[in-house]
Amino acid sequence: MPTGDYYKILGVNRDAKPEDIKKAYRRLARKHHPDVNPNDRAAEERFKSVSEAFEVLSDPRKREIYDRYGHYSDQMPPGGPASQPFDFASFGAAGLRDVFSEIFGNIRSQTQTKKQPERGADIEQALAISFEDAVRGLTTKVTLTRNESCSSCEGTGEGKGEQTTCSSCKGTGQTTGRFGGSGRCSQCAGKGKVAPPCSACRGRGVTAKEQTIQIRVPAGVATGSRVKVPGKGHAGMRSAAAGDLYIVTNVGPHPHLTRQGDNIYCSVPITVPEAALGARIEVPTVDGKMVIRIPPGTQSGQKFRLRERGVPSLRGSGMRGDQYVEVKITLPKIIGEETKDLLLKYARHNPENPRADMGLD
Repeated sequence: MPTGDYYKILGVNRDAKPEDIKKAYRRLARKHHPDVNPNDRAAEERFKSVSEAFEVLSDPRKREIYDRYGHYSDQMPPGGPASQPFDFASFGAAGLRDVFSEIFGNIRSQTQTKKQPERGADIEQALAISFEDAVRGLTTKVTLTRNESCSSCEGTGEGKGEQTTCSSCKGTGQTTGRFGGSGRCSQCAGKGKVAPPCSACRGRGVTAKEQTIQIRVPAGVATGSRVKVPGKGHAGMRSAAAGDLYIVTNVGPHPHLTRQGDNIYCSVPITVPEAALGARIEVPTVDGKMVIRIPPGTQSGQKFRLRERGVPSLRGSGMRGDQYVEVKITLPKIIGEETKDLLLKYARHNPENPRADMGLD
């Protein structure tokens, strides 16, 4: 008897095109395949239902009969439906076998590649650097623990000694899948025998060692930047390629400078006479002290731009940001009567009201 509505089982409309039926079958069969769900009876039954539905709906003649009578059997007489159950052995049909080969050819191999070469894992290593080194770049060394190729077995994972019969293929060199078909055993590479695991690395082909590596941190990194050092991650298992090393930078603060993107900012105090009369003052930069000109009448909070005194761009364009210097006018300290008299004299000779524009006295 039919196990249900084949269209509902595959999740397609009754007018679905053949390619839509095949696509739905691929998705559901991959999800419920016994190789993907070992020892799961419910998944196996769902897989049988999905395969049964596809075996009928993918064949135009069988689908026509199913649409007419509501179910299909190979034993149905020309005049009407029969009550014969679906024969799961019909999975040997060419069309269904082709789909099996297409969809599950890799599943079997994936379940047998546990001991195949495997690329080494990447490593992340934090590195604290100064504000100046982040701007200029530096070459330094880091010490870390990483997997290296085992020197005893040269990364193969195989030890020395008499080979034993492969437990996967029982010495035949061939393995058979759940639904038939055979192929070369991946565990012994078709030889039928396997070498004992290396005692030094326990068959992994790698051993953990502490190593000091020289790295180059480019100019312009910031906190959180990831600097890639190719091939300096963990060594691959069984002679596979090594992973990469990623240096994650943590930039320390500067006592006077701050950074926003590729630009640098700082605040520098100036005196009332310097602001009023103008002056030449020193300001800090990542390249050392620099003299800038303060024009007469400079106001507190005014900013001066120092072109290309900022941070080099990590985009490699050769460009560099700017530095912005903000001046803050500091009030003079009253250090004696003479200073006080000078300020009173200045006030008498300059009776200006900076609040006049606001209508205030």
